[in-house]
Amino acid sequence: MAVNFKYWDDYVDPLDMEAMWKIPEVSSEWLDAGETRGQKVHLSRDPDGQPYLTQTEMKNMICAIAELESDRQPLSIRYDKKSKDTQLGIMQVFPKTAEWLYSELYYQSYEVEGNPDILFRPFVSVYFGAAYLKWLSNFEDKERNEEFVVRAYRGGTKKATHKSTMPYWQRYLSVKESFPSRKCFEDGMSLNDASVTTTTSSTPYVPSPQNAGDYTYWDSRASPEDMEEMWNNPEVLKEWSKSGEKKGKVRFSQDEKKRPYLSRIEVKAVAEIILSKHFSTKGLKPSVLCAIAELVSMRFVYGIGPHAGIMGLDYSTAFWLYMELGFRGYKVDSIDDLTKPFVSMYFGAAYFLWLSEYEGRERNPQFVVQAYIAGPKNVNFQETGPMWLKFEEALSYFEDIKKDQGGCIIM
Repeated sequence: MAVNFKYWDDYVDPLDMEAMWKIPEVSSEWLDAGETRGQKVHLSRDPDGQPYLTQTEMKNMICAIAELESDRQPLSIRYDKKSKDTQLGIMQVFPKTAEWLYSELYYQSYEVEGNPDILFRPFVSVYFGAAYLKWLSNFEDKERNEEFVVRAYRGGTKKATHKSTMPYWQRYLSVKESFPSRKCFEDGMSLNDASVTTTTSSTPYVPSPQNAGDYTYWDSRASPEDMEEMWNNPEVLKEWSKSGEKKGKVRFSQDEKKRPYLSRIEVKAVAEIILSKHFSTKGLKPSVLCAIAELVSMRFVYGIGPHAGIMGLDYSTAFWLYMELGFRGYKVDSIDDLTKPFVSMYFGAAYFLWLSEYEGRERNPQFVVQAYIAGPKNVNFQETGPMWLKFEEALSYFEDIKKDQGGCIIM
């Protein structure tokens, strides 16, 4: 791709930059990061080197949609097989949609006709994304609610009430609920504060099904082959048979708010299957992945906050592992794929193993666990103690801890 930006100043004109500096939260964040007024402001970068905007730099509905659509990466591109068109930028706007908004509805603050690359600029992408949201909010001259608008943004007005857009609405609610707790780091993953505070006292938000009696089913979140492996696990078979589950229609457990989650027997079985099929020579213990899942997602199917799935991975991290490092055991075409337990566990294991040899050096367990949670550039051994104790506690739920010089052997 020809478009490649390093600085905020590459995206926006001087007046817009001045407006950004005048926002107290933004200027404070930039100054804390070492930026200087009058000099170019660096964009944050993910593990793949892709630039993204922090949540302080974006807000509310726009921010939540940008999180889902592009993981806040202004250079994001997604090809839509159905329309045979490409969505661009933070808000993943179709160039044709932007041109229609420009020519037919007279949103003309930015010249977009014949210039689709302008949608890579955050102000432009947000401008046309917001314009489209406004149009959807009064679709067919009828005032529409938030759910209709968000689901229509994803799937079009005909799919606004279709079951195919329900997962997107659920993820949107989860992301919005997490603001403003998420911390954004320069490298690696970032997890919201609740995920590392405790394994029992946090109250993550995962949306309920449409109706109180509805369930989320395992069979919709796993392949037939993976489901067969689950049924072949003696402990899973015992647990599912006891709760009256039937092949082809296995329900996830739910908490009192109807939020689906994996039992510890289920999450351990998923870890065992993934490691046996894809990482059998790596020596990684299933209990280690289970403990990570306990810490970062409390085993909720949809994850906690903006981080999808039981292993709490960002989509950009999983996609990087898939495209750049060749972990192709499962496809990851969208963030919804990471709400599938086997997919999330696979990429969680891949990321954990990558961290264990970060920068070509064999890393100890304390480094890997902290790096998984905070990102490898943010490991601070002076602060490892509380986090490591939480990890050991979570590990004890799945196996007897083997002590070794104050730590535990996990590889």
